[in-house]
Amino acid sequence: MISQLFVLSQRGDNIVFRGYRGEVQRGSAEIFFRKVRFWNDDGEGDAPPAFNVNGVNYFHVRVSGLLFVATTRVNVSPSLVLELLQRIARLIKDYLGVLNEDSLRKNFVLVYELLDEVLDFGYVQTTSTEVLKSYVFNEPVMIDAARMPSLGPAAIFMQGNKRMPGTAITKSVVVNEPGGRRREEIFVDVIEKISVTFSASGYILTSEIDGTIQMKSYLTGNPEILLALNDDLNIGRVDYRSSYGSGAVILDDCNFHESVQLNSFDIDRTLTLVPPDGEFSVMNYRMTQEFKPPFRINALLEEAGLLKAELILKVQAEFSSSITANSILVQMPVPTYTTRVSLDLEPGAVANTTDYKESSKRLEWGLKKIVGGSEHTLRAKLTFAQEPHGNITKEAGPVSMTFTIPMYNASRLQVKYLQMAKKSNTYNPYRWVRYVTEANSYVARL
Repeated sequence: MISQLFVLSQRGDNIVFRGYRGEVQRGSAEIFFRKVRFWNDDGEGDAPPAFNVNGVNYFHVRVSGLLFVATTRVNVSPSLVLELLQRIARLIKDYLGVLNEDSLRKNFVLVYELLDEVLDFGYVQTTSTEVLKSYVFNEPVMIDAARMPSLGPAAIFMQGNKRMPGTAITKSVVVNEPGGRRREEIFVDVIEKISVTFSASGYILTSEIDGTIQMKSYLTGNPEILLALNDDLNIGRVDYRSSYGSGAVILDDCNFHESVQLNSFDIDRTLTLVPPDGEFSVMNYRMTQEFKPPFRINALLEEAGLLKAELILKVQAEFSSSITANSILVQMPVPTYTTRVSLDLEPGAVANTTDYKESSKRLEWGLKKIVGGSEHTLRAKLTFAQEPHGNITKEAGPVSMTFTIPMYNASRLQVKYLQMAKKSNTYNPYRWVRYVTEANSYVARL
C-alpha cells in the first residue's frame, strides 16, 4: 500500500525516511517539498493534502511544524492514508513526549523502530501505543521542555487558578519518574473549533462547533474510568421549542472511541472506558444550535475623498473578564487597486502588531492577548490607484479572525467528574481537565 514514509522539517530537511516497496524514486522528498513550497506561482495558498506528480501519489499532514508524508503509485483511499499519518504522529509523540524536530533527531533510532513495527512492506500492522510496548525496546532521549517554544493551545497548561504540571504535554508513556516511580496521571481536554459568519450589520448568519474530548492516560493497570457529562445533554433531533431557553446542551451528532461503553450513557450521561496508554479521542461531536460567539467583529469602510478611504476595525470580547484569549490574528483583504495603507493602533495598545501584505493586498492585525469584556480598535487609511468600482465594501473583505481561548468552551459541554470505577483509598491518581476554544472559520462581512 505505502511505498515510502518520510518526515520533513519546515525547511525541507529530511529527518526520517523509510522506503518499503522500492516503486518510488529516492528523490521523492525533494520533489514533494518543492511542489508544496511553490504550489501556486505567487507563493500564496497551501497545497492540498493529497496530489499526484508524475504518477506518484503524495499524501501529507502538518503536525507541530513537521510534514508527515506518504507516497504510493497504487490507488488507495486518501482518507485512510491521512488518518494513518495522523496516528503515526500521535504515536511518536506518545513515545517521545515532545514532537518537534529536535526530539526526532535525538530519537531517530526509536522512531525507526516504531515505523518498522507499524508498517510491514507498506501495510499497516498496528498503531496502538499499548500494543507496541511489547515490541519496542529503545528508551527515548527526553527533551528539556523549558527550552521549547510556545505551541499555541499546547502551551496552556498554566492557565486557570490551578497550575498544571509542566510534564502534562511533554511526558513519554514509556518513561518513569526519577527513582523508577511512575506518576499516575490522566488528562482530559475538551477542544472546540468554532465557525461563525457575521453579516455586515453584525447578525450571525451561520454558526457551528466541531468538538472533541481528548484524553491522555498515564495510569498503570488500565483501571476502568467513569467520565460524566452534563445531565441536560441532548443528542440528535430534539424538540427545540421545549429546549430553547432551558440551558440544555444540544449536539447534532457524535461518535465515540472503541474503548467507550455506553451502557449508562442514555440514563445519566456517563461514559465508561478503559483508557489505552497515550493520547486518543474519547468523543467527537458537532453542534449547529445557536450559541453566543466569544468575539464580535465590526468593520466600517468609507470613502474619504478622492482615491482615499478610511477603515475602522473593532473587536469586542464577549466572555468573562477572568478569561484571556491568546494569539489573536485579524486579517482583511483590501481592494486590489490599493497602493498604500497607513495603520493606526488605539492609544495604549501593548504587544499589538500591524502589517500590510502588498503582494496579497491584505491587512494583518495581531494581538498577543485579549481580556474578556475588553474592546480593541484598529484604524487604517487607504490610498487607491483608481476610483472604486461602485460600492467599495463589495471590493474588500471579509474580515477573518483566528484565536485560542483557554478554559472556555462555547457549547457549554462540561466534564462533571472523572473518577475510577472501583474506588480505592490507596490509589488516587492526579486528574486534570481543561477546555480550549479555537477559531476554525470566524468571518465578518463588510
